[in-house]
Amino acid sequence: MGSRPRRARLADSPPPRSRDGAIGGEQVEGRRAVAALLGSRRHVREVWLAEGQGTDRVLADIGRQAARRRVPVRVVSRDRLQAIATTTAPQGVVARAAPLAETDLDELLGGTGRNGEPPFLLAVEGVTDPQNLGALLRSAEVAGVTGVLLGRARGVRVTPTVAKAAAGAIETLRFALVAGIPAALARARERALWTVGLAADGDEPLFGLALADQPLVVVVGAEGQGLSRLARARCDVVARIPMEGQVRSLNVAVAGALGLFEVRRRRVAGTKASLPPIDTPSPPG
Repeated sequence: MGSRPRRARLADSPPPRSRDGAIGGEQVEGRRAVAALLGSRRHVREVWLAEGQGTDRVLADIGRQAARRRVPVRVVSRDRLQAIATTTAPQGVVARAAPLAETDLDELLGGTGRNGEPPFLLAVEGVTDPQNLGALLRSAEVAGVTGVLLGRARGVRVTPTVAKAAAGAIETLRFALVAGIPAALARARERALWTVGLAADGDEPLFGLALADQPLVVVVGAEGQGLSRLARARCDVVARIPMEGQVRSLNVAVAGALGLFEVRRRRVAGTKASLPPIDTPSPPG
């Protein structure tokens, strides 16, 4: 692939940490998102339902789960529900819950995926459109991503629009909110993870990526702007998605989904990388 392993450095400082409750997720709107919330371990304070919605399988499931968990349910007028909602189409249901829990960055970097496979993380730098972030999170969960890194200084957090677009994915993904994505990528290299950025002018074709079975972070950048200069410099590989049309660009959520599912495809296919693992420091003593 033309990319050489980089020797890990000894960590002389702890990884970036974040404030409790800073990721968001306190208000969840939409039927699938609320049903997933009630099926999770997260504390749910209350559920609001719009009256006169008739019989619906998902709404019936929401009612059963709320009763089982002893979550208060308030039936209100459609106008009242819309007044507390922040999305344009809450689908007749709004829930309020404890904020999403944060996971320590090192825990994500050292974790394993489904069936004990190597870590598979998504780093999101500067994405500001909540629909894009929600779609990325939904793709990440389905592709088997083991954790998501969000930058604290730039980009949207988990708003009700993000939660609705993610369709329940926020309840099973783990999140680390970091001081900056470049610093988190440097930490990932110290922990012997490969970092693969996605960019339209990347050096390597995505569909030739031979790192899928390695501990890996896929990195996406902001809408229009893409990866920051420093984040790009911290990537071991910058991959491009081959395109044949005249537009020559993809929405960040679509590009991210293609990158994540290319990793999943190659992992399922059992593709083995020809590169050696990144060198790691010898244990002290």
